[in-house]
Amino acid sequence: MSHKILLVEDDRAIATVITEALRDEGYDVTSCTRVAKRDELLASGRYDVMLTDIMLEDGDGLDGIESVREAAPGMPVIVLSAQNTLDTAVRASDSDAFEYFPKPFDLDDLTQAVRQAVARAPKRDDEEEAGQGSELPLIGRSRAMQDVYRMITRVLRNDLTVLVTGESGTGKELVAEAIHQLGSRRTGPFVAVNMAAIPHDLLESELFGHERGAFTGAHSQAIGKFEQANGGTLFLDEIGDMPAEAQTRLLRALQSGRIRRVGGRQEIGVDVRIVAATNRDLAPMIADGRFREDLFYRLNVVPIHLPPLRERREDIGALTRHFLGQAREEGLPHHTVSEDAVAALSDHDWRGNVRELRNVVFRLALMARDEAIDADLVTDLLPRRVSSEEGSQGSAVERAMEGWLIAERPAAGTVYHEALSAFERPLFEHALRETQGNQVKAAQLLGINRNTLRKKLGELDIRPENFVRRG
Repeated sequence: MSHKILLVEDDRAIATVITEALRDEGYDVTSCTRVAKRDELLASGRYDVMLTDIMLEDGDGLDGIESVREAAPGMPVIVLSAQNTLDTAVRASDSDAFEYFPKPFDLDDLTQAVRQAVARAPKRDDEEEAGQGSELPLIGRSRAMQDVYRMITRVLRNDLTVLVTGESGTGKELVAEAIHQLGSRRTGPFVAVNMAAIPHDLLESELFGHERGAFTGAHSQAIGKFEQANGGTLFLDEIGDMPAEAQTRLLRALQSGRIRRVGGRQEIGVDVRIVAATNRDLAPMIADGRFREDLFYRLNVVPIHLPPLRERREDIGALTRHFLGQAREEGLPHHTVSEDAVAALSDHDWRGNVRELRNVVFRLALMARDEAIDADLVTDLLPRRVSSEEGSQGSAVERAMEGWLIAERPAAGTVYHEALSAFERPLFEHALRETQGNQVKAAQLLGINRNTLRKKLGELDIRPENFVRRG
């Protein structure tokens, strides 16, 4: 006896393709285009699996999902949608969908999901959990972002530890906030801590708290981030910058669910969900002993990778319009963006990813004279492209690096640090020579913060005054 599939899809071309594919698999497929017809079919017959679009001829395919559950207890529901936003993915998850497929989807993946749903149908419980919509600014309908949305929805109903990876500026903290605000811990606190922003000797106190008198300056008891996040989510940003001793204490806390304040004797139970993030490749850090392998496995239970903006350029238009709306809320003039301006923005490299795009859009909103931002203004405000002369200098740098690699033959796992040691001093000296010792201009040339420049000059014992031309 063949399994019966109910397909609710108002795009007749898509319905035909899905129907033929499932019939080739041996399934008995009944299709309809309307919510009312769906309810009629469910009332009069039993189906093993239902596939439903969200936007249908007479309404929303997820509206009335409770009545679907009552009419067909335990029937897996697979959701299809062209409205490819995080909001849609979360609604699918909140409806207890077996799987969610943003359009366009891979037909083989869909038929495989149907096979899995049919196999699990008799074992599924009729459980429903109320959900809330999302206004989180995770924007994008690209295939890469759909993968992110699907992974987020899979961790909303559990407390599995998540490791978010991606370049700086891709929005890793937004993923952590989405997991918290849309998950079962939404009523608890969300506490974020940036490992790179805290001095190493204060990090353990920041995380675990301290007792009065634990160290010089500890005039009173302090509650750490773990205790502050009790019952909620603790977001550990830039986890790759965590010093070794703090890594050990963090591992103990994750294993036992208990912490001890610095200078304290009592162990304190904490109930927190951990979401960690890094823009660094932890594999070489593990290889040379700078990051604990056992801590990595404890954190990397569910990996979510955020793609760089250059790999999802089709999202730049939607992001730009979103940031223009934010700029208007902050008191900047109302602007629209032309298609040629979006094309110009999409042609940029965006090394700073979404964070850089946001800053550029705010600058455009401030500088634009006309209501519609055009390509000329975008071109004027974006950082200039590298000239052919600069390109040849870049090639010289590449040749120098290649020559150093051949001559020095650094050991595997040490290339980054040895290259940094070899090229860092001449790089800063070159920047100071080009700017005649002007630290503000040197920082701008290097693309770093002035405070970072001053810190590095101190570490390298480079004196800017030695580069000032006299006479």
